[in-house]
Amino acid sequence: MNKYLKVDPWCIIEEGFDGKRQRSSESIFSIGNGKMGQRANFEEQYTGSTLQGTYVAGIYYPDKTKVGWWKNGYPEYFAKVLNAPNITGINVSVNGESLDLATCRIESFRRVLDMKEGTLSRDFIAVLPSGIRVSVSVMRFLSLDNPETGAIRYGITPLDRDCEIIVNPYLDGNVVNEDTNWNEIFWKQLHHEAAGNEGYIIAQTLKTEFDVACGMHNELLLNGETVNAKPVHQSRTGYAEITYSIRLKKNSRLEIIKTFALLSSMNHEKKRLLHDTKQVLKSAVKKGFTAMLNAHREVWSDIWQHSDIVIEGDDEAQQGIRFNIFHLNQTYRGDDPRLNIGPKGFTGEKYGGSTYWDTEAFCIPLFLCTASASVTRNLLLYRYKHLDKAIENAQKLGFKNGAALYPMVTMNGEECHNEWEITFEEIHRNGAIAFAIYNYVRHTGDDKYLIEYGLEVLIAISRFWSQRVNWSGDKMKYVILGVTGPNEYENNVNNNWYTNTLATWTLQYTLETIEMAKQIDPSGYKRLAEKTKFNDVEETARWKDIIAKMYYPYLETEEIFLQQDGYMDKEQITVNQLDSGQKPLNQKWSWDRILRSCFIKQADVLQGIYLFEDRYDTETISRNYDFYESRTVHESSLSPCVHVVLAARLKKMELAYRLYLRTSRLDIDDYNHEVHEGLHITSMAGTYMAIIEGFAGKRVKEGRLVFNPQMPPKWKSFSFKIIFRGSHLKVEVSNNRVVITNESDHSVEVIVYDHDYDIAENSSVEILRNKS
Repeated sequence: MNKYLKVDPWCIIEEGFDGKRQRSSESIFSIGNGKMGQRANFEEQYTGSTLQGTYVAGIYYPDKTKVGWWKNGYPEYFAKVLNAPNITGINVSVNGESLDLATCRIESFRRVLDMKEGTLSRDFIAVLPSGIRVSVSVMRFLSLDNPETGAIRYGITPLDRDCEIIVNPYLDGNVVNEDTNWNEIFWKQLHHEAAGNEGYIIAQTLKTEFDVACGMHNELLLNGETVNAKPVHQSRTGYAEITYSIRLKKNSRLEIIKTFALLSSMNHEKKRLLHDTKQVLKSAVKKGFTAMLNAHREVWSDIWQHSDIVIEGDDEAQQGIRFNIFHLNQTYRGDDPRLNIGPKGFTGEKYGGSTYWDTEAFCIPLFLCTASASVTRNLLLYRYKHLDKAIENAQKLGFKNGAALYPMVTMNGEECHNEWEITFEEIHRNGAIAFAIYNYVRHTGDDKYLIEYGLEVLIAISRFWSQRVNWSGDKMKYVILGVTGPNEYENNVNNNWYTNTLATWTLQYTLETIEMAKQIDPSGYKRLAEKTKFNDVEETARWKDIIAKMYYPYLETEEIFLQQDGYMDKEQITVNQLDSGQKPLNQKWSWDRILRSCFIKQADVLQGIYLFEDRYDTETISRNYDFYESRTVHESSLSPCVHVVLAARLKKMELAYRLYLRTSRLDIDDYNHEVHEGLHITSMAGTYMAIIEGFAGKRVKEGRLVFNPQMPPKWKSFSFKIIFRGSHLKVEVSNNRVVITNESDHSVEVIVYDHDYDIAENSSVEILRNKS
């Protein structure tokens, strides 16, 4: 861990500056608004170690695959969400010296990410090499009210003498990515101009030919009053800058308001892009910094009304959950089915910013409970719109008859992950997409989606599983060979229990959905069968045979589900026998050593038990949990949350709490020593799962919400709101009672501690908390 940030319920606070931590802080203090995002790079020049990062949703580059040994079926490229033009830059010089925190002596420094209001601010006093002392105060936000805009208020005050201050707000499209396969430049510059107090540039991505236009407007204030300083313009390829020079008296404050706009050809016609950018910027400037900020704050207020979890008695836990909810909501707003949630969001370059199975397995549960059903529906439509590409992906690997293999990594539906053990073998991702459809429908009751879109996806995925299995004459069972399960510290294994279980569940759910479709919308089902050339008799007969005769590895001596064939051939060592200096394994051990070990990167068998908990009694869950948790090193950010949910189910509350802190503070405290690369955005949703499904015991059974609340001993209370099938509930859990308030205009049935409650509209029920 690397704990250097203050604990605060609503803010992330860094006091004192250490350049060695700058990249980590740039990740942690990142801001976004769903359409774009920025690492917390300094506005002024910084010559220390930094990772410049501005990212635009949906804009990517197909970076040609680089491998030592090409294999048939490899994707031709790895999609990269690009470092886009820098729109926040404001260079400052004082009496001819550049303000640069890498060369200044810093008397005080405070950086704050206000999660309640969605603002990033800095306040510092710096001593330049000449001895001049200046005080600087900065606030920045990316507007959620108008997500193509943002603003910066940058103030500077000389503290001990009069000074000549030069400020240079600029736009810079000549940016590069650190993460490139071939050290290519990804942007072509199309336009640049600077006039008056405004500047504009347009850049285009190579190959994909997305256009991005940026505009800025600058206003100067001296001690709060507008000052007319003569602008000096500089405009060249990919760059626009305006220079202002002001003679500033000691203790006088110069403030520059930089309002900016960023638009892309994702949402505007290319031929109108510059015009539209100027109009959007003009509107933002007319509104003004304060009104823009207030409108932005109002959107955040509404988000927190629906998604906040309030924890009393534990500020570390409180800060952790709010940090995760904050970043998820500023990464994805749910209003565009072309967009999804990348593992790093807008906080770094690693993983390319593309879509993984994390969305379906971890993010959907959060958005189902905290946002309109349309948000999750758009995530599912994203996959539906990529179905043809998923079928093409399967065809490249030799599958036919409309079988679909959804990509492990994608931007546009094509597979773009170039590690063979992932691309070819981690096929459980198909099951995660099928389960997400089921999860959405059971939570929302939206059977219409299932008939109109979901069933077509389920049939294509089921066709894949039907072809991916083979009959074992030795076992007299169907088997699935050569896979990688969620535990990526195993590759090319046979009969991963989780994968086999998910495959047959998908087949069964598809069969059930087909029967429902026949009953609800027979004509619609007939059209779908014709469209997909679905053979109702032959295909379903094979699916039923696979379901009946699938092989599942099982360890009789321990009475547990075996992770895969041969797992017990490994030397069985538990994590507590490892020297702490050997962790994390992925940074200390060779890959060969990891693959030969029994250690588990993330929940694998336990991921399946989490999904299909209703199938297993408490003793079965407990035996599997004890065996596999003791061998899990949690070196995937996706791992702890599943363990929290099951630990709480088993009333292992001390362990559940310890793992909750790990998942909620993974990035704040940099557990894995990698936060400098960006945050773990998709796994942040697992923190929400840990509380709602773990400590609150939320489930959905037979169309009703179920709660079995427990509480970590350190907490005095926790509360949250939840949306379910159009109903709005508030759940409050304290030491002795559970209170559920129905904030809807109709009654709601819930189950708490196995008892049924029918809660009338706008009323509450109070229940003694079960502590057994």
